[in-house]
Amino acid sequence: MQQLLEKRDIDSQELENLLKAREEGKIDFVLVDVREDMEYKMGHIKGVDMLKPTTSFQQWGEELFKNTQDKTVIFTCRTGSRSGQVASIFTQNGHKSAVNHYGGIMSYRGETEK
Repeated sequence: MQQLLEKRDIDSQELENLLKAREEGKIDFVLVDVREDMEYKMGHIKGVDMLKPTTSFQQWGEELFKNTQDKTVIFTCRTGSRSGQVASIFTQNGHKSAVNHYGGIMSYRGETEK
């Protein structure tokens, strides 16, 4: 399971497995949804820790980067595009463990909530 957290990109099945392992206390990570508030309210992956819309990245990016230096951060969005951009920015600036959930919620078959 730990090796999944060391990847740059994970798919929806891998995210489901990681969420289950986190629920069981086997691993730890932060799951960040980077969609907009309206999208999030229509439905989001159960287990998302925070909503950080990409349109306000300038307000939250630096603080989240600093606060998660010692953690794995998995970014998710609708299709994996925005989350990929954010994960890439984090990685390019030296974050050791920023992961993109490619496929986003559109490919996710696990539990969601509104």
